[in-house]
Amino acid sequence: MKLSDVKKLHQKKYRTQFGYYLVEGEHLILELLKSAPKNTVAVYVTSEYEAWLDNAKAEYAPLLSDDVIQVQTVTSVQMQQISDTKSPQGIIARVPLPSVLNLVTSSLSEDAPRQNVNAGEQMQKSASSANSKRCIYLYEVQDPGNLGTILRTLAWFGQFKLLLSPNSVDPFNSKVVRSSMGAIFHADMELNVPLESLTSRFSQFAYLDMHGQEVKSESFAHFECYLFGNEARGVPTEDVKRLNATAFTIPGSGKIDSLNLASAVNICAYELSC
Repeated sequence: MKLSDVKKLHQKKYRTQFGYYLVEGEHLILELLKSAPKNTVAVYVTSEYEAWLDNAKAEYAPLLSDDVIQVQTVTSVQMQQISDTKSPQGIIARVPLPSVLNLVTSSLSEDAPRQNVNAGEQMQKSASSANSKRCIYLYEVQDPGNLGTILRTLAWFGQFKLLLSPNSVDPFNSKVVRSSMGAIFHADMELNVPLESLTSRFSQFAYLDMHGQEVKSESFAHFECYLFGNEARGVPTEDVKRLNATAFTIPGSGKIDSLNLASAVNICAYELSC
């Protein structure tokens, strides 16, 4: 792949067109190696990082062949050109989008069919019947930092599946990837899941509201799908009513009327994991 095309992968339309996304920096490359990728990953390094990469492969991924990790040495100027950071560390990986997406050019568009990002996993009919994972549904989340933090939290607890609505931020956006701190490689998620489709998969829904039951209550753990809304607008009121969702609240001081989305998901994930 030409370096001029690699640079384009910072844009969503080209990630979808070419079927790759970018991972930059030591920590994320280590997490990538630990995840034991199955498909070919191209790693671009400056000469200063060649030995570092060799050592990292030997320590964290000794079984990965050169067919999986293909290394290309570039100059510092070329690294600056393909990076989206002001001071590149000197190592960037071009990673295939999860194979189920299969280079579908409209996979993240509003009218595209729902895509399951985990290859080989059958579509889940309900959280209780298909597997033991609870589902966290994010409606039109926009902030890359929020989504990355949520991915990191859900990967930490490991018993959740993330569902993303249409018009959400692309999880393979470089800002999301960085803030996920490598959780993107372990994420169990589906993209482009319409809110109206949830009734065919789940029968019990919970959401957050200022006037609900406390999330510390025992009943909070008895739902199949947990709804979290857009940072500014929340989940549409008419859809909450249509889904007959039960309201819960995170108790606070009452001095402010909202909590950061990622913080709210983090607290709920912790409560559900206790």
